Amino acid sequence: MARILIVEDEYPINNLISKNLTLTGHECMSAYDGLNAIELIQSAKLDLIILDVMLPGLSGFDLIKLIGDIPVIFVTAKSGLEDRLKGLSLGADDYIVKPFAMQELLARVSIVLRRTKRDDNTISFDGLTVDMGSRKVYRGDEKINLTPKEYALLEVLITHRNLALSREKLISMVWTYDYEGDTRTVDVHIQQLRQKLGLKDRIKTIYKVGYRLEL
Repeated sequence: MARILIVEDEYPINNLISKNLTLTGHECMSAYDGLNAIELIQSAKLDLIILDVMLPGLSGFDLIKLIGDIPVIFVTAKSGLEDRLKGLSLGADDYIVKPFAMQELLARVSIVLRRTKRDDNTISFDGLTVDMGSRKVYRGDEKINLTPKEYALLEVLITHRNLALSREKLISMVWTYDYEGDTRTVDVHIQQLRQKLGLKDRIKTIYKVGYRLEL
C-alpha cells in the first residue's frame, strides 16, 4: 500500500513497528540513526516517514528540515508541550508520544496517508472492492449497501488486517469510548459483514479475544 521509512534507534521498537505495518500491507524500510536516514530518503521513493526525535548523528528535529514534502509522523518519548509544538511547527503531520498503542499508530498512519493522498484508497479482494475515499463497497459493478457502523467496522478491520482486535478495542474505534452498550453488538455487526460480503472465511473469530480480518 505505502512505502514507509521507520527512523528509530531502538531496535525492538523499530522492528515492532515494521512488523505490524508489514502485516497490514505496507512496505517498510528501517534506519537507526539520522545520517543513515538521509541516505535512504535520498535514494528511495517514500510515502511516509515515522521519525524519532532523539537519534544518533542527527536529531529528528534537524532531520525533518531536510526531508522535503514527505509526510512525517514523530514517534518520541519527548512529551512536553514545547516539544509537540516544535515538531508540528517544523512540518510534522502528527506527533505520537511513547509509550503508545500499536493500534493507535496504525490508525494514525492510515489517516495521514489518506489525508496526504500517499496511499491507494481502494482495496480489492475476493471479488470485492472497498473504496475508502467514497466509503463505498462493490461486488463487481454492484454496490453493496452497508450501514454506517458496518462500514466503519469493515474499515477498521481492513486498516488493521491480519491483526487480532479485541471486542473492546473495536467498540472504542467504531462506537467511541463513551458507548454504553455491551460488546455483543460487535458480534452482531461482524455476522452482518460476513453475510453481506461473503467474508465468513476471512473474518476469523479469535477465541477469548475478538476478531481478525485475514488478507
